Amino acid sequence: MDYFEFYNLPVSFNPDNQLVKQQFYALSKKYHPDFYINDTPEKQDEVLELSTLNNKAYQVLSNPQKRLHYVLELKGLLTEGENYSLPQVFLMEMMDVNEALMELQFEPDTAKLESIKKEVAGIAVNMQQEMDRLITLFDTQDKDEQGATLASIKDLYYRKKYLNRINDSILKLETGQ
Repeated sequence: MDYFEFYNLPVSFNPDNQLVKQQFYALSKKYHPDFYINDTPEKQDEVLELSTLNNKAYQVLSNPQKRLHYVLELKGLLTEGENYSLPQVFLMEMMDVNEALMELQFEPDTAKLESIKKEVAGIAVNMQQEMDRLITLFDTQDKDEQGATLASIKDLYYRKKYLNRINDSILKLETGQ
């Protein structure tokens, strides 16, 4: 049973946070192990499993990044060890940023680092705006229409992961690590 099904919610990148919280609290009460202390060991194990499932479901569904990953995985678009190919144009753009960051390791330049940070932040903002647009679109589409949108969301998911690594490099330069 997936987390959305467990919470009796439709699969969505933007579930109603209030409903997620309500389901979490309701199921926390329903499956609290202390209420089953006098039941059989089998029933206690079942309740413990459901309580654990409830906690995991809440952790994922209440966190936008974890939820994004989960929905893509649930829809069969992410697989362990997948070797996803990012678009060449994006890779070339990121290669330029990476080269500039490597140069800064040998010749620190605060102004240039700030310029790169602004550029990367701008890329991140554009990606997030596109992600928000696609997520909203997904939630309004029927199942037959969602395939192309999911593919675009997956692409942005991997681009954002790549950009996060660049931000890690920027942070290392800033902190002198």
